[in-house]
Amino acid sequence: MPASLQDKQKRLIQVLKTFDRLAVALSGGVDSALLLAEAHAVLDQRVIAVTARSPIHPDADTADAAKIAASLGVPHLIIDSAEMRRADFLANTPERCYICKNTVFRQLLAVIREKGFQHLAHGANVDDRGDYRPGMRAARELGVAAPLMDAGLTKDDIRRMAGDRRLFVWDKPAMACLATRFPYGTPLDAAKIEQVRHAEQVLAAAGFVGCRVRHHGDVARIEVPLDQLPRLVADPLRRRIVEPLRKIGFLHVSVDLEGYVSGSMNRVLDVDQDPVTPVG
Repeated sequence: MPASLQDKQKRLIQVLKTFDRLAVALSGGVDSALLLAEAHAVLDQRVIAVTARSPIHPDADTADAAKIAASLGVPHLIIDSAEMRRADFLANTPERCYICKNTVFRQLLAVIREKGFQHLAHGANVDDRGDYRPGMRAARELGVAAPLMDAGLTKDDIRRMAGDRRLFVWDKPAMACLATRFPYGTPLDAAKIEQVRHAEQVLAAAGFVGCRVRHHGDVARIEVPLDQLPRLVADPLRRRIVEPLRKIGFLHVSVDLEGYVSGSMNRVLDVDQDPVTPVG
């Protein structure tokens, strides 16, 4: 491990030592997995993991969260989050992520405090500062800690440390919630979210990694990394993707020639208004 990364890890350990007991919001991704592993190494039995289960999150993420916690021997709580019951969330305004995180973090805080834990941490890192992220604002307002960010860790740092710890998610692609697949102003509902979930499962089953299906009414706009584009549009695979997406309910199936772009739905926003929308 490079000396600079060793220094960051030491800072992370010092940050974690400031907590008597800590609950980690475990999403099933690499950031929160590393945070939980490091917190467990420092605080031992004074750590728990808590996961919010929701239709807007892939089922595989919840399963990965459970597997991570079990592999570390950390008690794990799974709750059903309430954002889909909020009309302001379903309206899908640019504040959607704030509304969601405000709701979910409040739920998590209530649950952990019943268990005697006062402090909650999430896996935000230094790279998250460059995105438009209303959810970060919700975390700050509610006092949710960001130890990885406080230690100066970047996404690359986290993957390196997670690999060193042999966490099985160390190279897992980033996966934003399924609400990020819809243009702002398009009302959300469970049926549309299921369309996206099933469409992305079709792509995953075909071997595509890090892909997105953007929902534009009766049009599915597929984003895959540029190096995977030739394979996507070549027969017979092209037909094997188009046919099930038509059955799911999309009248038209398109491919974005720009490839996968994180946060592409945010181009309609003036990001200068809030330097800190969810990536997706």
